[in-house]
This record gives sequence, structure tokens and C-alpha cells, in this order.
Amino acid sequence: MQDIYIGRQPIFDRDLNVFAYELLFRGGTQNHAGEFDGDQATSQVIVNAFIEIGLDQIVGTHRAFINLTRSFVTTQTPLPFPKDRVVLEVLEDIHPDAEVIAGVRNLAAQGYTMALDDFVFNEDLSPLVELAQIVKIDLMALPREQLGEHVRLLRGYNVKLVAEKIETQEEFEYCKELGFDYFQGYFLSRPNIVQGQQLPPNRLAVLHLLSKLQDPESDTGEIEKLVSHDIALSYKLLRYINSAFFALPKKIDSIRQAVVYLGTQAIKTWVSLLVVAGLGNKPAELVIQAMQRAKMCELLAQTAKRPHIEAYFTVGLFSLLEALMDTPLEKILEALPFTEDIRNALLKQEGPYGEALACVIAYEKGDFLRAYFDRLAPSQMTDTYLASARWADQSANALGG
Repeated sequence: MQDIYIGRQPIFDRDLNVFAYELLFRGGTQNHAGEFDGDQATSQVIVNAFIEIGLDQIVGTHRAFINLTRSFVTTQTPLPFPKDRVVLEVLEDIHPDAEVIAGVRNLAAQGYTMALDDFVFNEDLSPLVELAQIVKIDLMALPREQLGEHVRLLRGYNVKLVAEKIETQEEFEYCKELGFDYFQGYFLSRPNIVQGQQLPPNRLAVLHLLSKLQDPESDTGEIEKLVSHDIALSYKLLRYINSAFFALPKKIDSIRQAVVYLGTQAIKTWVSLLVVAGLGNKPAELVIQAMQRAKMCELLAQTAKRPHIEAYFTVGLFSLLEALMDTPLEKILEALPFTEDIRNALLKQEGPYGEALACVIAYEKGDFLRAYFDRLAPSQMTDTYLASARWADQSANALGG
């Protein structure tokens, strides 16, 4: 078991009753975030809140405000959150371009409550204000006269207003007079840290499951078997699906039932989040690169009409395991039930799968003389590379990478 942490700061209504809690990234007992990668921090908060500690333990019956980076806002994959229990905060440093506006519109259409964080009005933000239900205004970011002007301007929209970073009684009373709906800040309550314990998942088992989830021919039985191989992952999924916000009439006590109920896509999303959240100090770009390699290997095999394209995907996905796990690849492969063809591809870049991997690595390096595969034309090679890059970006958005 290892300790895990999450910050929690209450948001109060006008009668000083708790309306919700904002969940914050914390890497230890120090009550500040420190330096962190935004996507990885968001993944860690989500995993800790929903899978590790449990949302009910952290916020009770209240809502949870969760900060989203651009990757999470623009994802095309449905987020696996209960819509009535969370408020999704769009961070202030996200540029409101067309892709972001479309992402917020998509999340709002799915039924999520959208909030704008640390809001300072300009015309570019108007489309986001029209889609949001809550706007948070940082008292430290605006002079007193501009604060009142912002409130008057935003009253023209159908939004609730949160005054954040309230530090004195006088600021609290002034914000009440201006008509703010909700209040947050050190004067009312500092963030506190919720501590829990984590059963660390077997990263090899999780990555192997992620690989199998990409295979369209995988059935429920295969996924059930792979989940069952990791006691920590099995425990987390069963606790998640039996938590109060699902309100199931009957307790689910088998992995097969959980897989059937959640569906492959939801499990894929959670497993992906567990991978990113568990990277520690490893950059998320490593996982994205591995995913791009996997997809390009698969597309090369598909274009060349090779059989067993899922094996090509697996070889690409696992080709960066040594860097991800700081462990020699030979030792890692001892723990995985791979065929000799896949082992030879990963260790020596030999055989049909190794030929594809060698081609992809050469293409990454710009060594186009060595980037060949099964007589494919250069234009076909370029097409597979660009398609794999798009897929990896979309997948990274889906898992916050």
C-alpha cells in the first residue's frame, strides 16, 4: 500500500452552507500543488477521487469541481463521470479557439455543468460564457471597480457567480452586496488534504489490458481475465461500480458483471487514466509516442494486408516499455505471455512485426532510406504516419495525455 493525497476546498452558498468542493492536485502532505504537469495532475485527481479514495468519501453528497486541461476539454471520448455529481472547470489559461468551444459545447450537450475558472471578461470568451452555468471570478485579478462591472455584465447571461480567493470579512460582505451566488477563499476555509491508501496496480498488467482493449476482436471473457490478473485493478473497478453514485439496486461482485455493465469504452478510459496517473515523473509524451508507434505499426500491416494486425499494434505499444519502467526490456518481457514473434520484434526488431517496428522508428528519426515496409509507396508511408499521429492525439485527449 502507498499513501495518496487530494486537496479539497469548500465552496459556500450565501448562507455559508457548503455547496460543493473543488478538488485539487496534491503530491504529498504539503498543502500546495508545487510544480506539475497539468494533464497528469488532472488524471491523478480523477483517479484518486473516483477510483482510489472514492467520491463519496471526499465530497459526501456534495458536488465536486474538477479542473480540466485543454486535452480533457477537447476529448471526443465521453468522460466517465456521473453528470449530477461533478462540475467541470475550464481553466483560465485555455485559449478559447474553435476546438475548445466545440469541446465545451459537446460536454454541455452531454449534460455536464460547465464552469469558467479565474474569469476576466473579453469578447473572445463570450461563446464560453453562453455555454457555461457557473463563472468563477478571482478577486485578486480585478480592481474593485472592475469587479462590480464584471458582475453587472455577467448578469446578462444565465450563469451563477462564484467569488474566489476571498481573504477578509470585508471582501466577503462586499461580494454578497454585489450579488455573488457562491463564495470560496482562505477567509472562509483553506483547502484541506484528504489522504488515502492506494493498492499500486501492476503496470505491466494495465498496459497489457490497454493493448487488448484496442483489439476489436477481444471479447468480454478476455477482458475479464486480464482485469482479474491484477488484484489492485479488480478491486478498484469493483469499488468504483459499487459506489453510491451508481446507485445500483444489486451489488456487483464479479469482474464479468463489472465489464458488462461498464462497457469496453468506459473500462478503456479508466485504464488509460490509470496509465497516465501512474507515470510518476515520466512525461506523458512517452505514452503518446508509444500509442503513435502502435497505430502506425497496425496501419502499415493493414495497408500491406498482413494478418494479425493486433499483434503489430501490441509491438508498437510496448516498444517504449524500457523507458517507461526504467527496467531492462528483457526482464519486463519475462512477465508477459508474448509469443516468440513478438518478443523477437521487441528485442531484436526481427520478423514481420519487427520489420514494421524498425520502419516506424526509422521514420520517427527522419531516416527515410530505412523507413520501408512490404513495398509500400512513400505516399502510403506518409499517410500511415499522419493518420497514426492524429489517432494518438485524439487518444491522448481522451485520456488526458
